[in-house]
Amino acid sequence: MNQVDQFFEAMVARFQPQAAVDLDAVIQYRLAEGESYYLTVSDQRCVLDRGEHGAPCVTLKMKFDTLQKLGRGELDGMKAFMFGKLKVSGDMSLATRLAKLFPAG
Repeated sequence: MNQVDQFFEAMVARFQPQAAVDLDAVIQYRLAEGESYYLTVSDQRCVLDRGEHGAPCVTLKMKFDTLQKLGRGELDGMKAFMFGKLKVSGDMSLATRLAKLFPAG
């Protein structure tokens, strides 16, 4: 298992089901290094898949280093977005919920 796979597995382990009571969504991650992953959140569960989803609710594009900093709580998502380190397309309100769904670890 590579470092990116390990990161996403750890992210799924931090998933907070109580923060997803009303949520049915697909969150797509596209890394600048060429890898793509998506998380399907439904029925207060989270499932990780590798690749591209056909119709994600939100897509986040960034370097893996930026994703790691976000995941460790070293970088605020809004600051990353404002400084161009994170590009978001789709449901912006879902993107703002990610910190509660997957708290920094």
